[in-house]
Amino acid sequence: MREITFGQGTLEAMREEMEADPTVFVMGEDLARQGGIFGQFTGLADSFPGRVIDTPISETFLAGGGVGAALAGARPVVDLHYADFCSVCMDEIFNQMAKARYMSGGQAKIPLVLRAPDGLITQGAAQHSQSVEAWFVHVPGLKVVAPSNAEDAKAVLKAAIRDDNPVLYFEHKNLFRQTFEVPDPEDEIPYEIGKAKVRRTGTDLTIVSYSKTMLTVKQAAEKLAEEGISAEVIDLITLSPWDKETVLQSVKKTGRLIIAHEAVKQGGFGGEIAATVAEEGFSYLKAPISRIAAPFVPVPFAPELEDQVRVHVEDIVKKAKELIKKNG
Repeated sequence: MREITFGQGTLEAMREEMEADPTVFVMGEDLARQGGIFGQFTGLADSFPGRVIDTPISETFLAGGGVGAALAGARPVVDLHYADFCSVCMDEIFNQMAKARYMSGGQAKIPLVLRAPDGLITQGAAQHSQSVEAWFVHVPGLKVVAPSNAEDAKAVLKAAIRDDNPVLYFEHKNLFRQTFEVPDPEDEIPYEIGKAKVRRTGTDLTIVSYSKTMLTVKQAAEKLAEEGISAEVIDLITLSPWDKETVLQSVKKTGRLIIAHEAVKQGGFGGEIAATVAEEGFSYLKAPISRIAAPFVPVPFAPELEDQVRVHVEDIVKKAKELIKKNG
């Protein structure tokens, strides 16, 4: 095993895929000159001349150009700087990227990865702190992923680049510099898009999450264990298509479900998970399904207010105790 940051994991994935496939290239703002806003493309321009392209500040061009390049036979990786800026190029994502393969009767492939750093950073405020994954899981034709650690960051990005369908790759801004233990390159396990991972086995309740909130969930599970409560922790990793079988099997065992994510609770992806379990696994439940997420407000700039929209370990621990108490 070795230790690398989340950002280094994505950089390794890019380098390995670009070495293996000359049709893979990267474009975005300040990638060649600066190495990306979080340093996640550092050094690639020197290693792969002409394949790391600095573009104008135009998300419409980035997404549209990526679609065109994919249709022409390349495998573009497009960096959007911030996931918040997906709104600028929504037509290119929603109507072009997601629809081209279906509307061509499968004759066209769209092997495109749209990298979208998301989530809360310190005082990023309302326009640079959002988690917008729920917008895109509603769109047929798109795959959506959100890894929570460096090992998955690398494996999932490699799988996304190799996929013949468009993949939105959400990478939490506060994960880039965090360090994780990962296997040595020769021991790496490939990732299959659509599969969740059980991070911790348990018997009393199931907690489902993804992206950076998964780290909060794991801490909460440790605290619960100290108090004699056994939580099973599931990291979805892929949000579309999501691994409902793994979640349902876990809820069948534990009888209780908490879903936690950083995105706003109203209309968040947690609602899809809750609805599915209610429809297909209602008889398993010993207590109501609970969702822990951000309140329905824009992300504040003031640190004291910003902290109130975050999901905290204590929130999860408190809710878990309530569910256990309802049917001990």
